[in-house]
Amino acid sequence: MGNYVKPKKHLGQHFLIDFSISERIADALTMHGGYKRILEIGPGTASLTQFLLKNDAFTTEVVEIDRESIAFLKTNYPDLKLYTEDFLKMDFAIFNNESVAVVGNFPYNISSQILFKVLEEKDQVPEVVGMFQKEVAERIAEKPGTKKYGITSVFLQAYYDIEYLFTVEPEVFDPPPKVKSGVIRLRRNNVKALDCNEKHFKQVVKMTFNQRRKTIRNSIKPFIKGTDFTSEFLSERPEQMSVEQFVTLTNQLTPYILIKEKDNK
Repeated sequence: MGNYVKPKKHLGQHFLIDFSISERIADALTMHGGYKRILEIGPGTASLTQFLLKNDAFTTEVVEIDRESIAFLKTNYPDLKLYTEDFLKMDFAIFNNESVAVVGNFPYNISSQILFKVLEEKDQVPEVVGMFQKEVAERIAEKPGTKKYGITSVFLQAYYDIEYLFTVEPEVFDPPPKVKSGVIRLRRNNVKALDCNEKHFKQVVKMTFNQRRKTIRNSIKPFIKGTDFTSEFLSERPEQMSVEQFVTLTNQLTPYILIKEKDNK
């Protein structure tokens, strides 16, 4: 194939050169939610794309901002639907309300932002299969009760069932990253909306995890100071709390948050 593409540090590019890993990532897509389209982020030299294109169950589209990679893809895959823009700024209206799965060997420097973009578009994204820095992948998939479980875990697990699939060694990339990678799969759950005020939910989760060494009682003091607030979670720490428990705590706190918001106006 023509057009050598040089990996660029500022784009966080590490090209996958072990095609057996690419094939495993492609095979991890399960068609959850019955989607017919997938969008690969940052295909680079098509290491993963070539396997996605072999699957007739869906149409493969890609989004790429690197000019050399774009030239490579246009030369070697002229029929491939290619968006030459930043995924983080994509308007999902272009998919005409159709479901679209997201897949990729994601650039480490924007991998968390990619998932927050997915959260914004969660009603259109039934499945995500992606490669991340191993620590990030573990954190996203982690269950309550450990130090790895945090804000990102809670926000994503509120709407997606998440599985850690496998670990990838550095030497299968060009250039090799300094860390191991992990592949995870996110599948949309049945939660259309949380049973609480979602703005307050985010506030409560961030406030408690930003003081994760404190108990819930101490981290929510700004809302409950001088009140007779009670909750079964006051002696817990945030990493022990499930999504459902955070929803309950948010509902318990919402009247106090509303009073605080009113006072601050």
